[in-house]
Amino acid sequence: MVAQEPNPAKEDERDFALWKSQKAHEDAAWESPWGPGRPGWHIECSAMAEKHLGPEFEIHGGGLDLRFPHHENELAQSRSRGYPFARIWLHNGMLELGDEKMSKSLGNVVTLRNVLDTWGREVLLLYHLSGHWRKPVDFTDAALESARTQLAGFREALVMPVRAAGDWGAFEEALGDDFNTPAALALLHGWASNGARDELARGLDLFGIGTTFDVPAELEQLRVRRESARAGKDWASADAARDEIESAGWAVTDHPGGTAVWPRP
Repeated sequence: MVAQEPNPAKEDERDFALWKSQKAHEDAAWESPWGPGRPGWHIECSAMAEKHLGPEFEIHGGGLDLRFPHHENELAQSRSRGYPFARIWLHNGMLELGDEKMSKSLGNVVTLRNVLDTWGREVLLLYHLSGHWRKPVDFTDAALESARTQLAGFREALVMPVRAAGDWGAFEEALGDDFNTPAALALLHGWASNGARDELARGLDLFGIGTTFDVPAELEQLRVRRESARAGKDWASADAARDEIESAGWAVTDHPGGTAVWPRP
């Protein structure tokens, strides 16, 4: 164990401050029997948890980087008062840029608003589903582009005819195994490939990813026109209809039952 805040006043390197005296450059302080100061950062969190959640609550979450010393110190000081504190601890992996975790202190933060504006909500959801929640995940444009490609594949599969049934029990088993979203995502890809559309839609709905699309009236007219042109082997008219649909940001998929359109992510 390495001391996080070395101090010669400590009797043991595992000791941590419950109260910190005010330093010259700090303006936040309260009077106390030990002079002006403020609570240690571990005390702050124990106090907030007790006020809002009570002396015992169900789940305490946080990043793996907080497991020691912060969460261990929260637990130690709360139990020293006779409180059970949290019943379950969930420690998630970190988002990483290169070899460093994303954090304000390192100045390498990418804001959620920027990501949503650039990639969209559903691409971000699929990106997070692709990594296990316990492990670090690399945050890169390539990873987000891969998620966008996956979303396009799912949307195309959703407009295709049903050809098979998926094993929903296997999906539940994957999520029941420590919320193994990469394994669940692999099943969704399998269902998209083999035409298990009903189970695919059910799984995507569970993750908050849209499965139905409102086709604008003008695009629906173009879709019907393309179907008719293909049936009559009028390939020039069919290609012209496709070009108009794609210029509106939608994609065209021809299948044995006709023509389908879906929005590109």
